[in-house]
Amino acid sequence: MRIKLLSCEVFFREICLLAAGSPHTCDLEFLPKGLHDLGADKMTARLQEYVDRADEGHYDAIVLVYGLCNNGVVGLTARHTRIVISRAHDCISLYLGGRGRYRERFNAHPGTYYRTTGWIEHADSNVAGDVTVSQKLGLFMQREELVMKYGEENAQYIMETMGDGMANYDRLAFINMGMDCEAPFRRMAEGEAAKQGLIFEEIPGSMELLRKLVRGEWDDNFLIVEPGQTIRPSHDDAVIKSVPA
Repeated sequence: MRIKLLSCEVFFREICLLAAGSPHTCDLEFLPKGLHDLGADKMTARLQEYVDRADEGHYDAIVLVYGLCNNGVVGLTARHTRIVISRAHDCISLYLGGRGRYRERFNAHPGTYYRTTGWIEHADSNVAGDVTVSQKLGLFMQREELVMKYGEENAQYIMETMGDGMANYDRLAFINMGMDCEAPFRRMAEGEAAKQGLIFEEIPGSMELLRKLVRGEWDDNFLIVEPGQTIRPSHDDAVIKSVPA
């Protein structure tokens, strides 16, 4: 097969490694991590642009290395080529090998902040020419910046209302994907945990779902969206479904 792979850039190292060993021809394109920060509607619109650029009749499938991602793929439509996407809520499920394992981890340690090589490497990735939800809300602005922009009283209100984004977390987990490049990123994650006063742990990840995506082994862990269909949330364990556009 000839596959068009559209992937969030946080998977850059894993996807490049797996694509090199795939029996299929894989054309890779990596999209900014900052797409997630634009909000669901804008993220879907941007992804649709990338999907529609794929030449009609040239590919057997367009593979998306994404999950539901806060509804960022809802409404995405297959025009002329089938789309394949994981049945996952977000990228952590992909890193851990499936939504079942993610659910187990969440139930055991709900207050966990996850880090991976890609998340650390592309932490500052943004989408040129667009304002993110975080920027609109001032989530990463210092008090002085908020005062200059909104005034003293409004700045105080914003800080009290938004609170501490890390308040509900007590640990930081670095997901080890078994790659040779990970040691320095693990140290950075450990340093971040120490700075934030979080318990640090290293947990094993899994290449299983990513490998199946790249190798065309699309079992019931994946949704195949045929031409003329669009993606919708299923609101059950299947996570997503396809319906007529």
